[in-house]
Amino acid sequence: MHGFYNRVLKIDVGERSYSIRELSDRELEESLGGKGLGTKLLLEENPPGVDPLAPDNNLIIALGPVTDTPIYGSSRYGIFTKSPQTGFYSESYSGGKAAEVISRTGYDAIVIRGAATTPVFIEISDDGVIFHDATDLWGLDTCAAEDRALEKIGKKRNGVPSERAAAIVIGPAGENLVRFALIENDYWRSAGRTGVGAVMGSKKIKAVCFHGNQRRTVAFPEEAAIFAKEILERGKSNAGVANYKKFGTPMMVAALNKAQAFPTQYWSKGVRDNWEEISAESLNERCHVTPRACARCFIACGRLTTVRNGPHAGLKIEGPEYETLYSFGGLCLVKTVEEIIYLNDLCDRLGIDTITAGNLAGLTIEASLRGKIAEKIAYGDTEAIAQLLEDIAHRRGLGAVLAEGIRHAAARWELEDIAIHVKGMEPAGYDPRVLKGMGLGYATSDRGACHLRATFYKPELSGMIPPDQIDGKAELFVDFEDRLLIADCLIVCRFYRDLYPWEDLARIIRITTGLDWGKEELARYAGHVLSRCRAFNLREGMTPADDALPPRFHNEPLPESGKAISEDDLKRMIQDYYRLRGWDEEGHLRETSG
Repeated sequence: MHGFYNRVLKIDVGERSYSIRELSDRELEESLGGKGLGTKLLLEENPPGVDPLAPDNNLIIALGPVTDTPIYGSSRYGIFTKSPQTGFYSESYSGGKAAEVISRTGYDAIVIRGAATTPVFIEISDDGVIFHDATDLWGLDTCAAEDRALEKIGKKRNGVPSERAAAIVIGPAGENLVRFALIENDYWRSAGRTGVGAVMGSKKIKAVCFHGNQRRTVAFPEEAAIFAKEILERGKSNAGVANYKKFGTPMMVAALNKAQAFPTQYWSKGVRDNWEEISAESLNERCHVTPRACARCFIACGRLTTVRNGPHAGLKIEGPEYETLYSFGGLCLVKTVEEIIYLNDLCDRLGIDTITAGNLAGLTIEASLRGKIAEKIAYGDTEAIAQLLEDIAHRRGLGAVLAEGIRHAAARWELEDIAIHVKGMEPAGYDPRVLKGMGLGYATSDRGACHLRATFYKPELSGMIPPDQIDGKAELFVDFEDRLLIADCLIVCRFYRDLYPWEDLARIIRITTGLDWGKEELARYAGHVLSRCRAFNLREGMTPADDALPPRFHNEPLPESGKAISEDDLKRMIQDYYRLRGWDEEGHLRETSG
């Protein structure tokens, strides 16, 4: 089929062997790519009930039919597995330049199973698979590991990486099986959530390198070029594009504080005092900031940031993103953007998800203040938080407790009544006591408390639907979730959501694959994939009771607004959601929905 290679690469790292599985056009039409294909392979390849850190838990890298084509926003890959953080369905996506290089190896997906006895890194090309010893890479941070792996296969010379090669790597946190460890590429791009780095570490894989010369064909190449030009022109006059290029995601600091929904002091407040100190404007004024784009992108939301002054002068990262500003600057009250950049860099190099890291640091501060632990750590204590991150990555002291995740730490410290998570994963920086639709999203997301499956803060903050509205909210939520699920199958970036409405997604699919699907067919397909994700979770022990929010969101109103989200309101939205998905009142699949 156009848009695909019709091939899956299967690697057994324990046996140091590989094979190629052919995919039929029918299989690809039914799975489409990205999330659809990753979910299909996960259901087929993973044994039910497998331990997420066991050799038989597969790590699946999947691409979409738009990867390495003229379609803007297409330089992204997805990773699918069983999460060591939640025990349920895991998906995580990363941008940068790696996706196009991965595509040129000539596969639609790569399935990795087994576990090596000593550290390895894997070289994948269109000529085959080579297993390399990685003993001398083990222990390196993510940046050093990426450099060393590419140097070893001759794809980095004199400090300059080849444009035709890429590596995905883990840091010390992944090596030590920290349950929220991430996978990094292009130094600062992360498949950040659900602990995919721990799965890679459990297989003793330090890095996977890619290079090749294959190119996927699209059904209508001339139309692809025309469409790309149209989107580029549309983007020039789009206010959202202009704001992302100027401010990046840090612009959300102002928006969420003004909405009184900026999680602060470990979820006890909705506004941070002096929030301007960590805003996009402050970042631009205090640091040297240059817009930075992934391959095949004109939005350039990334911030290539260099600290100008103070103890961290000269430190350069791509970031910080809004979620890092919220997690450390909001939940932990770290005072300045420079200090947050310092913690961001530490997380990246160690290979730790910043959302979970900031949440766990906030919980630890509360544990200290409440006398649940002997160690002293206070809000705003950057150096103590930095030491905590190091301890987590190396499983030392308190870090050994936190490395097992929030459910374990909360139970150990008797803080389950204040711990904020859904299914073991902490929410992003949008308080559902104000943004009720985000509460529905956190509660029902197949990977735990996730803001990205529907990005429903967008319609609630922009006035498309009142944040407090309950009736009819699930209908709009499902429309957003369905459309963005199709984007995850293609795979295209979330920030093209306003540039790619339903009709343009249908057009992209026709241009790349030749499939002529309208909105109704696409929505039905999205519902099918969501039900397959649900089936995976139910198979792995999830119950409908897991579709819930932490009690604090119901019982502890925000002091600024007095707002909370009642259990009844959440249940009403969830029941509406189940009905629209074709599931029964308990959230179980009906025969026609899966």
